[in-house]
Amino acid sequence: MATLSLGAAAPDFNKTDGDGRPVSLAQHRGKQAVVLFFYPKDETPICTKEACAFRDAFADFAAAGAAVIGVSADGAASHQSFAARLKLPFSLVSDEDGALRKAYGVPKTLLVLPGRTTFVIDRDGVIRHAFTAAFGSQSHVDEALAVVKKLAAG
Repeated sequence: MATLSLGAAAPDFNKTDGDGRPVSLAQHRGKQAVVLFFYPKDETPICTKEACAFRDAFADFAAAGAAVIGVSADGAASHQSFAARLKLPFSLVSDEDGALRKAYGVPKTLLVLPGRTTFVIDRDGVIRHAFTAAFGSQSHVDEALAVVKKLAAG
C-alpha cells in the first residue's frame, strides 16, 4: 500500500464525526484547503499531543483558509469524548473499517499499528503535501501549517 503521491487527486469520503455530523472532502472543494491527519488512537499520549497541537494552531489554519479533520479507527463515542475533553475545534471522523486509511495508503507503524500521516489537500482536491512520522506529533502541525500558508499566499 503506497501513500498517495503529490499532485494526485485526494479520494473523497463520506464519514461521520463524533457528534454524528456528516463529513466529506467534497464539502470543502472549491472553498478551502483541508488538512487531513490520520492518527492511531484516541487517548494515547502521542495522539493526544498531536490533537492538542492541531487545536493550538487551529486559528492559524483557519486564518490561512484551511479546515482540519482528524481520522482514526475509533468509534463516534470515543471521538466525542476525546474531542470534548481536549476542547478540539475540528472534526474527528471514524474510519472503523479502515477504508479511508487504505484509500490514502497510510502506512502502518512497526508493521502493525495504524500509521500517523498528514495530508494537505488544496481547494481543488489535489494532494499538495504528505508527511509521515510515527512519533513527531508537532512536526505534523508545523509541516501542514507551512504548506497551508504557502497555498494561501498563492
